[in-house]
Amino acid sequence: MFEYIKGEISELKPTAAVIETGQIGFTLNISLNTYAKIEGQSSAKLFIHEVIREDAFTLYGFAEKEERDIFLLLISVSGVGANTARTILSSFSVAELEAIICSGNVNQLKGVKGIGLKTAQRIIVDLKDKVGKSESDELFLSENNNREEALTALTVLGFLRSNSEKVLDKILIESPTLPLEKLIKEALKRLR
Repeated sequence: MFEYIKGEISELKPTAAVIETGQIGFTLNISLNTYAKIEGQSSAKLFIHEVIREDAFTLYGFAEKEERDIFLLLISVSGVGANTARTILSSFSVAELEAIICSGNVNQLKGVKGIGLKTAQRIIVDLKDKVGKSESDELFLSENNNREEALTALTVLGFLRSNSEKVLDKILIESPTLPLEKLIKEALKRLR
């Protein structure tokens, strides 16, 4: 029903913002990413998602449409509610979360408070085909091939597969288009 609210920020906390517009103050639940983007500003435009239940009418606000879009995808997954989705978006940027889902990195999702193994797996299975479509498939496949080749090289060199996966995923989130040689060199620096 609502697309966005634009107005003066009358209160701002890491988890909520009060936006005053038309002499009405709207409390919006926000993620830490949205908080970081609007902190220090006197006004803001936040994209809205509303949750209406018998006992509550709750608004969630997002500094960018992309964050709201991934929030909507997250709450479409069975077992993921609005507050859990907000916690996930407070832990990762939209780009980081898309990379985690596309790479199938269950361990990083499990690191978020309130996300267990089954929920993390369900998020990845349900959303893998729905996120990251803005990038070309060819680029994504070459990134995945680089990750797999780097992982193979690191395990041959004697590093544990689980440690290597974590390091490679972290590097690829920071620099998704890193060439294979540089990816392996950076991983070796971090694994020592």
